[in-house]
Amino acid sequence: MKLATLATAVALSLTPALVHAHEMITDLDGRMVMIHGTPERVALGFYYEDYLAVAGPEGAAKIVSLSRAPWADWRPNQWAAYTKVFPALETLPDFGNADDNTFSVEALIASKPDVAILSTWQTAALGEPAVKQIENAGITVVAIDYNAQTLERHLLSTRILGAVMGQPERAEQLAAMYEAKTADTVARIANAVPSGKKIYVELAQKGPGEVGNTYGKGMWAGVIDLVGGENIAKGQIENWGPLSPEFVIAAQPDVILLAGSEWKNKPEAVLLGFGETDEAAQPKMAAYAARSGWADLPAVKNREVYGIYHGGNRTLSDFVYARTVAKALYPEAFADVDPAAELVEYYKAWLPVAPDGTFVTKLQ
Repeated sequence: MKLATLATAVALSLTPALVHAHEMITDLDGRMVMIHGTPERVALGFYYEDYLAVAGPEGAAKIVSLSRAPWADWRPNQWAAYTKVFPALETLPDFGNADDNTFSVEALIASKPDVAILSTWQTAALGEPAVKQIENAGITVVAIDYNAQTLERHLLSTRILGAVMGQPERAEQLAAMYEAKTADTVARIANAVPSGKKIYVELAQKGPGEVGNTYGKGMWAGVIDLVGGENIAKGQIENWGPLSPEFVIAAQPDVILLAGSEWKNKPEAVLLGFGETDEAAQPKMAAYAARSGWADLPAVKNREVYGIYHGGNRTLSDFVYARTVAKALYPEAFADVDPAAELVEYYKAWLPVAPDGTFVTKLQ
C-alpha cells in the first residue's frame, strides 16, 4: 500500500464489534455469511498463527481438520513448535493444499466442521462450485485475507475471526495493537528525512550460486512500498521472479534483504525462523555477499545486508518485519525500535509458543 494511502487508512476507524450470534457478516470474498453461534469444530485452511492469536489457546482444540502442507511443509520448525504444545495437530485429517491442486472438498466435509476458515486465495483456487458444495453440506465458509497486505483487510480479517470464534474483544485488542504499530511506523517515516535508499530483496533459498526470486509487487515488495523504499525490482518483475545478476549490480542497491526460512534439505539457504540460529545464518549471508560483483555494492560495503523471516510476512506479526525494513531505511527515526524484542512481546501476549530462533538479523 502506498504510504499516503496507508496514512489515510490509519486515520479511519472500523467498527469494533462486528456481530453477535445468528447475525450476518461480510467475509473478505464479499460473501454474506450467517454466523450461528461459536463453532466447536473448525476446518482451518491457512493463517494458522493468526487464527490461534485471535481464538486463543482453546482454539486449537476446535480444529478438526486442516490444510497441512502450508504449515508442516512450508514452515516445519514452526509446525514442530506448535505440535509440541498441541500434539493432537499431528493426527488431524488433512484436506490437502489448494496451491498444488490436492485440496479435497470431500475430505474437508468428512471431518464434519461447523465452519471452514479459508484464505481468499484458497477459495479462489477452489472456485464457487466447490465453495457451494461445502456450504451445501451445512458448513459455514468464511474467507479471510492477510495476503493483500493492506491495513483495512488485516483489521477486517482479525475482527471477522473474532466474530466467528466468539472472541470479539480479543480480536479488537489485536486489531488496535496492529493499527497502533502501523500508525507509529507511518508517523516516524513521515517525520524522517527521505532516505532515497534502493532496496533489493531475494528469496535466499537456493544459495548464492543461483539467483532466487525477488518481488515486484506484493509479498516483500508490499513491505518496501509501505515504508517508502525504492524497490529495484519494481517495473522489472510483475509479481515474483529472478532479476539478472547484471541488473542487480547495475542498480547498486543500498540495502539488501535476504528472505530466509526453515527450509529442509537446502544446505546453502539462509535459514531463519523457529529453531534457527544467527551463528548459522551469518556465514550463509556472507556467502551471498561474496557473489561476483557484489563486493562493490553499497549494501555490501556498508554492511547493510539483512536476513528476514519469509514466514513472518502477511500475518498479524508482520509489523515487526515492516519496522525492520524501515529501520534499515531510516535508522535515526527507528533508533529506539527493537524489532526482535517486539516479536518476543507479540508472541508472549498472544500466542502459546515463544519465538525461539532467529527471525531478523544483520550481516556482521
